[in-house]
Formats: sequence, structure tokens, C-alpha cells
Amino acid sequence: MNGVVDGFVVIGVVIAVGYLVGRLGVLGPSATQVLSRTAFFVASPALLFTTLARADVGAVFSEDLVVTAVTSSLACLLYVPVALLRKRPGGETTVGAMASGYVNAGNLGLPIVTYVFGDATVVAPVLLFQLAVLTPLFTTLLDVLPERAGGARPSALRTLSAPLRNPIAVATGCGLLVSATDLVPPKPVMAPIELLADLAVPAMLLAFGISLQTASRPGSEPETVPLLATVVVLKNIVHPVLALLLGSLLGLEGQRLLAVVVCAALPSAQNVFGYAVRFDQGVVLARDAVLTTTLLSMPLMFGIVALLA
Repeated sequence: MNGVVDGFVVIGVVIAVGYLVGRLGVLGPSATQVLSRTAFFVASPALLFTTLARADVGAVFSEDLVVTAVTSSLACLLYVPVALLRKRPGGETTVGAMASGYVNAGNLGLPIVTYVFGDATVVAPVLLFQLAVLTPLFTTLLDVLPERAGGARPSALRTLSAPLRNPIAVATGCGLLVSATDLVPPKPVMAPIELLADLAVPAMLLAFGISLQTASRPGSEPETVPLLATVVVLKNIVHPVLALLLGSLLGLEGQRLLAVVVCAALPSAQNVFGYAVRFDQGVVLARDAVLTTTLLSMPLMFGIVALLA
């Protein structure tokens, strides 16, 4: 249980620092945008590259990865009909779908699984699927869909080449290539990349904390209430239930079943908010979703550990 508490305390403290920084105004009125763009264009690509370059991709191909891939994808897809029925823009729909199935596996999942299971590799399938599949997919959609919604008709070449203009997708591809070939760059090359990678999580958490300084209560905007409620139900209830059902169907039991359910019960990642700010799509929905699912996930994970441990 201590791992759950410790994980939430760590991110809570950094978010609180961001809130205080916002209140004091020491970073200026554009702090959220600057930190989010720094994380997107500089720090997150470095983090993705270093994480995937060192990952043993073959070692995480298992039933756990199947559960993660299927349940995360379903949680994301189940949001789309609700957004379409309410005639929401494509960019906001992408953000809402991402918030419904993209979990906080890095800065919250790692400490929690380390303390609960004593093994950080438990979260490896989640990290791999999100970094290698969901992140480049969603950021590419956020790059292309708003253009089309604005009346522009980008050429097929521009659409197909969108991942090549996306630093997240490029870093993902390079990291997977290094992992597959074992051609890790020498230390003088990796050292500055690692230094930049260390900036990613604090930058996103600080940006999130600063944004709360001027934020209204979650769900205070009437048009976002049904969308926020949908994200919360999908992320906090449907996603872990799907993981429990599919994990049981695949024969997982004991610690392995508990692991996939705990990972699915993690809240929406701060990355969702960072990408929403970067592309200026669904920012309020992303902020409210991250805050609400995080607050609700703590008692939920306590209950899951108590029932399945």
C-alpha cells in the first residue's frame, strides 16, 4: 500500500510547486505553454529515445502486453462515439480518447509497481505499448485533424509524412531501432540526451500545476460535463474491469493478474495535458480529466490491491 501513497505524494508535491509558481507569477503568463512545448519538442523525445533504446522489446511480448494493448485501445475507442454524438471537434475527440486509455505509467506507475510488486519491469508492457504505438499515433492525429477541421486539405504526402515531422514519433522510431540492433550510442552522446530526458516529467507536472492556478472547478463548463464523465467512467472503471476480464480469460492469475489490473487502473497521464496544450486542442478537458481521474484512482487502487493481492 505504501507504493500507492508514495507515487501520489511524489507527483502531488511537484504539481503543488507548479501551482505555487503560477500563483507567484515568477515564470510569466506563458509558463504553461513554454514548459509544455519544451517537454514536447525537447525533453519527451529524449525520454522516449533513452527509454526505448534500453528496453528489451522482445522480453515484454507476453499475455500482459496483449491485455495492455487490447484494453487500452478499447478504452480509447469507446470514447469516440460519445464525442461524435455530441459533435465535438476532431482534435478534442483525440484528446478525450487519449485520456480514456493512456495511463500515467511513467511518473506514477513506476513507483507504484516498484513498491507493490518489488519489480519495476511489471509496467514495461504498458510503457512499451504507449510509447511505441499510442504516443506517435495520437500526436500525429493531433497534428493532422485540426488542419482538416479548419478547412485545409493537406495533401496525401503531407498527411503520410506527419510522423516524420513529429519529434515524438521520430524519437520512438530511433529508440526502437537502437533497441533492435543493440547499437547504443557512446556515453558522450547519450549523456546530454539523458540530461534532457530528466526534464520531461518535471516540466509536464509543473506546467499542469501552473495551469491549475487559473483553472475553474472540473466540470464547471456545461459542455464538457458529459465528456469528462465519459472519460472518468472509461478510465477509472471500464479500463481496469476490461483488464481483469481479459487477463482472467488469458489465464493470468495471482501477481500477474493483479499487475495488469493495477496498471489499467492508473489515471490519465499528464502527457495528455501536455499534448493538448502543445496542439491547443481540448485543453480544459485534458486538465479536468487528469485531475479527476488522479484523485479517484488512489482509493480505487487501494481497493484493487486489497481484493486481488
